[in-house]
Amino acid sequence: MSQVLDTPPPTVAAPPGDLAALAARHGLSVSGARPSLPDYLRRLWARRHFITAFATAKLTSQYSQAKLGQIWQVMTPLLNAAVYFLIFGVLLQTRKGVPDYIPFLVTGVFVWTFTQSSILAGTRAISGNIGLVRALHFPRAALPISYCLQQLQQLLFSMAALLVIVVVMGVPPALSWLLAIPALTLQFVFNAGMSMILARAGAQTPDIAQLMPFVLRTWMYGSGVMWSLDKVLAGHSGLPSWVGDVLRANPAAVYIDLMRFALIDSFHAAQLPPHVWALATGWALLAGVGGFIYFWKAEETYGRG
Repeated sequence: MSQVLDTPPPTVAAPPGDLAALAARHGLSVSGARPSLPDYLRRLWARRHFITAFATAKLTSQYSQAKLGQIWQVMTPLLNAAVYFLIFGVLLQTRKGVPDYIPFLVTGVFVWTFTQSSILAGTRAISGNIGLVRALHFPRAALPISYCLQQLQQLLFSMAALLVIVVVMGVPPALSWLLAIPALTLQFVFNAGMSMILARAGAQTPDIAQLMPFVLRTWMYGSGVMWSLDKVLAGHSGLPSWVGDVLRANPAAVYIDLMRFALIDSFHAAQLPPHVWALATGWALLAGVGGFIYFWKAEETYGRG
């Protein structure tokens, strides 16, 4: 006697539109989906305490194994300035014709280090914290911003030493020192934007982190950190005029010039590029807003793959 076995009918997959409607009806959404830009900003603002705590913790732990501890936050840029003074100021004589060369040099080194360290840290902000990115759900922009805030905190420690150097070298305190506040604010926005651009690029192509030190070193030499751009350009009169315009308008040189103008009496307004505050604001908005949007567009890709 034969036995007839009933087989279940084949399962028919629901059309994608039906699945989307079913998910929407039950309040389901794609895990890790990119939120809208206004919603992303709200979420990032809600994590502001995490951003500041993360930055402070990174800063505190940076020299935790060193015997001198947090003193290295000031000693490191001072030693860099000393090396640059020996090589460029003494051996290459770039200090000739530059009044208050030591405050001029130290200001340039400190301000440049702020940008350099922010960008280098931002390049590894995602790739260097991949475990945190995969384990927790939070706006990923919090990481590069935290690293920039860490570098700003370190710069503020260094600024205390810078002001002492400026006074010791015979430059009296002045109301113009208050101009350092808007200058640093604009530079922080610029650094944060660049950090987010490089964070996305570094997350997708880790080799960028190996390339950036060479790019930044070239950028530093073209930003007048160790010498006066006006003096160098005057000594190379055969260069096209646009070369000087590009060098003076590059963002690192603009923020360095603003800080020198704020802190050093002998650095006059005539040494600043035309419309310097407009340039500083424009660079901050271009990098800050553009970098934020560029980073946000790849939000759902971080930590995957």
